[in-house]
Amino acid sequence: MSHCEVFAPPFDDAALQWFAVYTMPRHEKCVARAFEQSGIEHFLPLYEKLSVWRNRQRKQISLPLFPRYVFVRTARCERLPVLQTAGVVSIVGAGAVAVPDAEIEFLRGKVRNGQVEPYPELVAGRRVCVKSGPLAGLEGVLVRRCNRTRFVLTLQLIQQSASVEISAEDLELLSR
Repeated sequence: MSHCEVFAPPFDDAALQWFAVYTMPRHEKCVARAFEQSGIEHFLPLYEKLSVWRNRQRKQISLPLFPRYVFVRTARCERLPVLQTAGVVSIVGAGAVAVPDAEIEFLRGKVRNGQVEPYPELVAGRRVCVKSGPLAGLEGVLVRRCNRTRFVLTLQLIQQSASVEISAEDLELLSR
């Protein structure tokens, strides 16, 4: 009998799920490297930003999409190695609340294509659902930026948002 079976709550404690890990300030990349070395499946969403230094030199830099957060895929009963990793403060949520797989896959696809950027604040705009395409079924907020339609996905667990450009035809308004 494994340790997971002894204390098994109604949900499957041994199933692999995504969890948000809260890190020390500016330690996201170090924590991701440590997870890599430990063989812990992880995802650190990064985006590219053009930075201008004091000497007017321009440089493209990679920054975390969600500062202080890294996502790990592990079983609830196997969280100890994650928590013992240098730079990790905690796993987010009382009892470690899992992040839906659809949200992680959405971010992975958009990060891979360079189509995602941080969205600095939660918007009290119209709630929409993506009705077609690879994001079908995801719910978020519709916003306009530079005369373009953007879909804002908010990861409720960590209260962080990311936006991606999307065609208005792919969206359906949700009733309030």
